[in-house]
Amino acid sequence: MLFNYKATTKDGNPQSGSIEAPSLDMAISALQRRELIIIDVKPESKGGLFANITLFERVQTRDIVILSRQIATLFEAKVSVLSTFRLLASESSNPMLRRVLTAITDDVKGGTPISGAMAKHPKVFSEFYVNMIKSGEESGKLSETLNYLADYLDRSYALVSKAKNALIYPAFVIMSFVVVMVLMLTFVIPKLSQILEETGQELPIYTKIVVGISDVFVNYGLILLILVIVVVVFLVKYLPTQAGRLSWSKFQISLPYIGRLYRKLYLSRIADNLDTLITSGVSMVRSVEITSEVIGNEVFKNILVQTANEIKSGKAISEVFSNFEEVPSIMIQMIKVGEETGKLGFVLKTLAKFYQREVDNEVDTLVGLIEPAMIVMLGLAVGVLLTSVLVPIYNVASGF
Repeated sequence: MLFNYKATTKDGNPQSGSIEAPSLDMAISALQRRELIIIDVKPESKGGLFANITLFERVQTRDIVILSRQIATLFEAKVSVLSTFRLLASESSNPMLRRVLTAITDDVKGGTPISGAMAKHPKVFSEFYVNMIKSGEESGKLSETLNYLADYLDRSYALVSKAKNALIYPAFVIMSFVVVMVLMLTFVIPKLSQILEETGQELPIYTKIVVGISDVFVNYGLILLILVIVVVVFLVKYLPTQAGRLSWSKFQISLPYIGRLYRKLYLSRIADNLDTLITSGVSMVRSVEITSEVIGNEVFKNILVQTANEIKSGKAISEVFSNFEEVPSIMIQMIKVGEETGKLGFVLKTLAKFYQREVDNEVDTLVGLIEPAMIVMLGLAVGVLLTSVLVPIYNVASGF
């Protein structure tokens, strides 16, 4: 966000200009670090239709992956921290990311650690990311940590994208089919049913059912539309709540077949996150707590929160995981072996790779099953609709 300011130097010389910052407070802080005496700071007014275009700006995971690799490369080339962030801010094509990097540059210039500066932008850098950077700063291996982060984010992004993309195509086809069927039942079937009723013949039972459904859409279509809107509004309000997120998470992992896919996706994320954090030197308890915040499912989040609390009292991860049916026994046994042999990081990495392969296989199988299943389902629906209309018409035509 751009702010216009008026200020004076310590010598009393007036200065004015503009500065980019995520918020007014951060703009003021940046100006104060320049040893300016602030007179006035105001956000630049932008009138017109696109005045609030920043509301739609976002930084994608892909951008963070590229950014992490760029920072690591520049650090390895012995480029200073300030020069690195200035360069990346000037080269970034994403306006939001450019503003965030500019703010980080100002904070680092004022003495704030990189992790602390990034922590001020939770919409861009997750708690997981910030803690990894903090670990790299403390161990003196920030370049290695950034490369490791980029690898992790790349794996996570690819895994989630593949799972989502597998569901986009069938969702689009089903939605298109529903729209077409509603239009048919609302505009086409009523005209045909009127013709059939005028013939005075007895209609087959399946034709009566189709005509009855059509009558509901025609006579009560507005009520049905209002009900749909009410349900959508309710879900929009309910799902972001704690109870709503928990209900959706339970529904998500309890669906036939798809639920199994999601469970393996979350188990892969747990193993990968814990391996990444523990290997980077983050404590066991803190690693579990951070993973609970980024897992993306309330059921598994609650499991990890309880696990963190039990670990504090001296219990092992495998012992706590054994109390939850959502965690498979193979994962519990392998973690137990890792704890006993002192190779928990290696075991977690192996588990992460195993579940990633499982997710890939589940997605490939799902894609292979969805297409023929949809063809059969759509064929049956269209067949019933056409039969209910064409058979009576054929009977009328054969009577002449």
